[in-house]
Amino acid sequence: MNVSLTPELERLIAERVDSGMYTTASEVVREALRLLFEPDEVRKRLIAKLNAELQEGLDELERGEVVDGDEAYRQVTETIERHRRKT
Repeated sequence: MNVSLTPELERLIAERVDSGMYTTASEVVREALRLLFEPDEVRKRLIAKLNAELQEGLDELERGEVVDGDEAYRQVTETIERHRRKT
């Protein structure tokens, strides 16, 4: 693979190597690419986790493991109110 860089990018890479943070320009470029692609991997993992949680909820719904929304809200508000009275 052959990559062309602007003089400014070459200078910035050389500065990182000269600073001793990296031993070669290739290390700098590999690190930059890793940082570029890292958010995509994080997003993929998050989507997979959310999909699994969604499926878990759908499975519970299918099995009839549901809670009445009004009753759940009442229980949560009562719990919050009890906590507030304690403090």
